[in-house]
Amino acid sequence: MKEFKDIITLNKNSRGCYILDTVKGCNVCAKEKPLGCYDNCYAKNIASRYGFNFSNPVKRDFDRVENQFCLFGLDDSIDSNNLIDNIRNIDMPFVRIGEMGDPSENWTHTIDVCKKIAIAGKPIVIITKHWQTIPNDLLDTLSNFNICINSSISALDSKQEIEHRLAQYNRLKPYCNSILRIVSCDFNLNNDEGMKRNYIQNTLLSNAKILETVFRPSSNNPLVTNKVINVKKMQFLRGKVLASVRNVNVYMGMCTDCPDMCGLLTK
Repeated sequence: MKEFKDIITLNKNSRGCYILDTVKGCNVCAKEKPLGCYDNCYAKNIASRYGFNFSNPVKRDFDRVENQFCLFGLDDSIDSNNLIDNIRNIDMPFVRIGEMGDPSENWTHTIDVCKKIAIAGKPIVIITKHWQTIPNDLLDTLSNFNICINSSISALDSKQEIEHRLAQYNRLKPYCNSILRIVSCDFNLNNDEGMKRNYIQNTLLSNAKILETVFRPSSNNPLVTNKVINVKKMQFLRGKVLASVRNVNVYMGMCTDCPDMCGLLTK
């Protein structure tokens, strides 16, 4: 399989959001989650489709930016001399880190990149599952920039994962705009496991400063085949996808019209 390049790039995804990943790939997929989180990691699926080794995370260096081209955000073209200008001129109010990999794989590098791109004047959204804990000596640095950290969590996570991610979400509040990003589901209340997970989900939803995202599983996902979650076909961008929708008002359209803006507009 191909390895990701170690050159940082700016990419516009299919929903219109601009991504600058400090790390591509996820070490967890090489260990306890070979199919990715919830057995349906869209990033791993995309990487596998195009022959990239998602299980080997690669740090992407800012100081080695160069022209290149590939598809679907795996690697794309950027002029190294205009990277900051490109970020400044994007038609979105922020730039996002954490789509095809988790920035927590290397917090020191991720925060260093934030320092460099902050001069573009755009808020920076970091989406992470906190596989690695941000070091204490970096916390004060977060206060120097307009950073919004989305702690991704779900009732589908293990007890230990939930406790850790909630702890990080609360720990970050004094230093940045800390958002709890909940992957929610329509749990089947006639299923024992569904009932248990629904209770956990309601507890997560009781937190302040949250946003919800919809879980889009494959039809052969064990959560679907074992009837733990309810699913239905939903319109997503230009096609239909299988989704488990707890809240019918959760936004599934283009990022340019999103009412949450990855937590920037969350009260």
